[in-house]
Amino acid sequence: MTEFILVPGVFTGAHVWQDTAGRLTAKGAGAHPVTLTGLDAPSGTVSPGIDLETHIADVLTVIDAVRAASGGDIVLVGHDYGIHPVLGAADRRAEHIARIVHLDAGMPQDGLPALAAVPDPSLRALVADLAATGGAEGAGELPPPAPGEWQRWGSTAGVPDAALHRLTALAAPQPPATLLQPLRLTGAAAALPATGVLCTGNGASLDMLQMRLDFGDRALRALADARVTFFELPTGHWPMLSCPAELAEVLLRAAAGEGHRLKPAGDVQLPPHLRPFLLDVPELPRERTGNVDLYLPVAREPRPAVVFVHGGPLPADARPTPRDWPTLTGYARYAAGQGMVGATLDHRLYDVADYPRAAADVAAAVERVRADPRVDADRIALWFFSGGGPLTADWLGAPPSWLRCLAATYPILAPLPNWGMTDTRFHPGAAVARAGTLPLVLTRPGRELPEIAATVEEFLAAAKDSGTHVEVVDVPHGRHGFETLDPTEESRQAVHHAMRSVLAHLTA
Repeated sequence: MTEFILVPGVFTGAHVWQDTAGRLTAKGAGAHPVTLTGLDAPSGTVSPGIDLETHIADVLTVIDAVRAASGGDIVLVGHDYGIHPVLGAADRRAEHIARIVHLDAGMPQDGLPALAAVPDPSLRALVADLAATGGAEGAGELPPPAPGEWQRWGSTAGVPDAALHRLTALAAPQPPATLLQPLRLTGAAAALPATGVLCTGNGASLDMLQMRLDFGDRALRALADARVTFFELPTGHWPMLSCPAELAEVLLRAAAGEGHRLKPAGDVQLPPHLRPFLLDVPELPRERTGNVDLYLPVAREPRPAVVFVHGGPLPADARPTPRDWPTLTGYARYAAGQGMVGATLDHRLYDVADYPRAAADVAAAVERVRADPRVDADRIALWFFSGGGPLTADWLGAPPSWLRCLAATYPILAPLPNWGMTDTRFHPGAAVARAGTLPLVLTRPGRELPEIAATVEEFLAAAKDSGTHVEVVDVPHGRHGFETLDPTEESRQAVHHAMRSVLAHLTA
C-alpha cells in the first residue's frame, strides 16, 4: 500500500495532519505525520543547534522506519517549510521514494535557505535579527503567530474558528537556523515524480503557473516535465485544516500518478500574450527612448497622452519585453489613432518584492512622457494591466492635478495572500478612498482567475464604501488577457468602450 509521510510547515507539528491522516488510513493507505525536532516544545525551551539538517534527519528516520515496517510506496508530502526537509531527505533516499508532493509549497533550490521563500521582508528581517542575537549556535526562537497574525504566513481561508484556535494553542516557536541554513541537494530528488497541490485561496493556480511558463520563466521549465502533475484546492494555505477530506482524496490521486500537466512553452507556436491584438490599429510612428516608447498621432499641437503600464511579475529575461507585446502596442496605436499620444514602457517587476522599484520606474517614465514637447503635460491618463494593478495605489492615494483618468484592465487590485505583503503601500483598496473625483475605468472579464477576481470585488466594495465612483466595463465571456485570447465582438466592444471613456476624460 502507499505510505504517506506528512511533514508540516513552520510552527506546526503532527497535530495538523490528524483529520487528513485519518481519512488516508480509512482508505487503506498508511499515514505517518511528523513532528520536527523542536516544534513540540513551548516557548523558551527550544534547544540551540536545531537547524535544517536536524529536520532532514527527522524525515530520514521516518523513511527508514516505514521501509523497515512496510514494502509500500513512500510518498513524501511537504507543506510550506516542510518541503525543505522533505527534499533534503528525498535527495538522500531517492531510490526509496515514489513521489514528492509539494503542498502549497515552493520549489527549493540547492544552496538557498528556506528563508528565501518567505515573501514578507519584515519576517525575513526578524529571522535574521534573531539569528544574529542568538549567536552561531542558532539560539533564540521565532515566536509563533498570535491568533490574528497567521495571515502573514499564508491565507487562513476556509479554516474553521475552532481549528484556528487549536492551531494557535499548539503552535511552537521555530528555531531560526532551520530557516537560515542552506538546503544542499545533489539532484537525485529532481528526478523523482512530483505533484504540486496549489491552494487557490492563497493566490496560486494552474492558470497562473501556465501563464508564467508561457512568459518564458526558466525557473518553471521543470514543472512541464511529464513526471510532474498538479491539483488545485479552492481553499487557503492550510488545507489539512480547512478541507481534510478533499486533501486526502487529492493525495491518493497524486500517489496514483493522476493530475493536470502543464504544457511546455515550446508546445504552443505562439503563447497567448504574443498573439495578435483583436483590433486593426493604424501603423503610426513609434519613437523609443530608454524604457519608453511613444506612438505619435498626426498633430501640430501638444496632445494628451495615455501611458500603458504592463503587469507582472515577469522573468527578467523574458523576450520580447512587454512594451513590444501585441496588447500593449495595440492599445497605444489605438490611442494614437484617436489623436492621443500612446506610451508604453518596460518596468522592473521581476518579483513581488520589486513593486517599489517598478513604481519608481513607472513614475520616472510618466515624467519622461510629460516632458516631451508633443505631449500636453496637464492631460495624462494611466492605464494598468494585470499584476500592474497594485502600482495604482500611489496614484489613487494622491492623484496629481494632471492625472485626468486612471484605467485598469483585468488588474490584480490587492496583494495575493502568498505574496506576503500584508503591510504595504501597494494596496489599491486601501488607497481608493483618497482618489477624490479622479475618473476610474475598470475592465472586468467574466472568466477572470478566481484569485484575481476576489481582489477586484474587494476593491469595488472599498470604492463603494468611500463613495468613489468606478466605471466598470464588463466582458462577460472574456478571460484574463482577453485581447489576444478571446478576439470576439464582445471583447472588441469592451476595448472600444473603455478607450472611449478614457479619451473622453482626457479631452473634457
